[in-house]
Amino acid sequence: MVQSVPVATLLLSENFPPTVGGTARWFHELYRRAADVRVVAGEHPTSRDFDAICALPVTRIPLRFADLGVLGWTGLSRYWEARRRLSASVALSSFDWIHCGRLLPEGFIAQSTGRPFGCFVHGEELNTASTSRQLAWMARRVLRKSAFVVANSHHTERLLRSAWNVEEDRVAVLHPGVDAQQFTPASADALARERLGWSDRLVILTVGRLQARKGHDRLIESLGALRDRFPHVLYAILGAGEEEPALRALVRRLGLSESVRFHGEVDDVTLLAAYQQCDLFALPNRVVDGDFEGFGMVILEAQACGKCVVAGNSGGTAEALSNHESGELLEADSASCLAEGIGTLLLDPERRRRMGERGRAFVLEKFDFNRVSERAVGVPGLRF
Repeated sequence: MVQSVPVATLLLSENFPPTVGGTARWFHELYRRAADVRVVAGEHPTSRDFDAICALPVTRIPLRFADLGVLGWTGLSRYWEARRRLSASVALSSFDWIHCGRLLPEGFIAQSTGRPFGCFVHGEELNTASTSRQLAWMARRVLRKSAFVVANSHHTERLLRSAWNVEEDRVAVLHPGVDAQQFTPASADALARERLGWSDRLVILTVGRLQARKGHDRLIESLGALRDRFPHVLYAILGAGEEEPALRALVRRLGLSESVRFHGEVDDVTLLAAYQQCDLFALPNRVVDGDFEGFGMVILEAQACGKCVVAGNSGGTAEALSNHESGELLEADSASCLAEGIGTLLLDPERRRRMGERGRAFVLEKFDFNRVSERAVGVPGLRF
C-alpha cells in the first residue's frame, strides 16, 4: 500500500547503509541532519536490522542493475519495474524534490516520475557513461532535466561544464564529509594491531573497492623496493572488488605474500581500528582507461584519525588533502615514484606525526559532517 508520509524530500539511492562504502556513509550522515526526508534505498541482505534503528524512514527496492542500459526489452523492463516499485512504495506527489544518488540508474528513474529532481555526480560515472552512446544519451537526458546537479569536487564540476555542457548556475560543489567524532586518533595499541594481524609491522593501509583506478597494483609493485629498506613493511588492503584475483596473482608472482594482507570488507569497528593503527595511509589512484577517482572520502577518514596520507595526483583527490602539509600527492603511475615518496615518509615518523596532526585540523575545519551540512543548505529541497 502506498504510504502517504508528509515529507518534502525523497533520497533515491542504491548506496545507503548498511551498504559498505564512503558514499553510503556520506548520504546517511548528510540526510539524517536534514528535515522532512524519506529514503528509498537499494536492497541489502542486512538492511532490516539497520532500518529498524535508522533515524530516517527507509524503503528498499532493487536498484542494482547489472546493465545500466535501457534499450531492448530487458533494459526497459528493468527501469519500468524500478519505477513501478518506487511508486508502490511511496506517494510521489507528497515530495517536493527527489534527490538521486547517481545519474544512472537513479536519475533516469526519477526523470520518468514527473517530479522535480536533482542528482549527485561523483565523477567516475561520467567516464562510464562516455564509453557507450546509449549511456551517454541517458546521462545527458538526466543532466538536461535535472533541476540541479551536486558535484563532489571542483574537478567533477569542471567536467560537467566542459564535457557535458551543464550550465554553471545548475551545478553546486558539495565535498563529501567525515564524522570527526567517530573517526578519531588513538594511541598505538598492541592488542588492536594483533587482532588485525599486524603485530609490530610497519603498515601502509589502503581502504576502498578493489578497482584498477585505485592503484593497489602499483603500490604492490613498489613493495619490493620498500621491503629492501623496511624489511617488516606490510601493505594492508581493506575492501573487495573485481580486481582482487589479479592483485592476488600479482602478489604471488612478485613473491610478496608475506608483505601483503587482504582483509576484505570489514565492519565499522575493524575499519576504525585499521585507520587508527596504521603507520601511513595510501590511495595511489591514477587514471585507467579514462576512469578516475572523483574525490576520495577514505583520505578524509584517515586524516580525521590523525594519519599522514599519500594519494595519486589525479582526479579530485587533491581536494581531499593539504599537499605537503597533511599528506603528499604522488605520481602514482610509477611504482618507483611511489616507493620513493612513501619511503621518505616511512623514514621520518616525526614528520608523519606532524602531518597527521595537520590532517586532523584540516578535516575539522573543512570536512566535518556538521560543516558540510551547513554548506548543503543551498541545495534545493534540503531543510536543515
